[in-house]
Amino acid sequence: MLRAILIVLLIFSLFEASPRDAAAQAGKKTQDAPIRFASLRADEVNVRAGPGVRYPVKWVFVRKQLPVAITAEFESWRKIRDSEGAEGWVHRAMLSAKRSIVIIQKARTLRRGSSDTAPAVAQMAPGIVAKIESCNGQWCEVEVGAYSGWVRQNGLWGLRAKEVIE
Repeated sequence: MLRAILIVLLIFSLFEASPRDAAAQAGKKTQDAPIRFASLRADEVNVRAGPGVRYPVKWVFVRKQLPVAITAEFESWRKIRDSEGAEGWVHRAMLSAKRSIVIIQKARTLRRGSSDTAPAVAQMAPGIVAKIESCNGQWCEVEVGAYSGWVRQNGLWGLRAKEVIE
């Protein structure tokens, strides 16, 4: 009888320390931490329901350099959120520290300089992803395909408000 009780207690203690619970605790610990941004390193990135390969793939990103917000960490896994609010877990090897932005809401004008009067280089439609070269808090110097120039920071996703990047 005592042996059966010990076995039951052992089983319950294993469930209490499960990776799922540890991930939830890790998420709670880092949930209040400031969000940081990264970009996707590969053309295909599996987004999982939890922090590990045994969790099912929820969807697959198929856009290299897409900016994502890192909202939590558990070991080598990062919980990310995209510009549309979708969340899931990816392995840290699938993320890059190279920053990028995505145009949201309405088209933005890419300009030769950091001024509303600078000549226009191109129009960037919503959904366009661009690499960040630098940001001064109001304007970002970006590169998108064969074009490079400056775009106002408002209307971009992948940055904090008035963030400076050198």
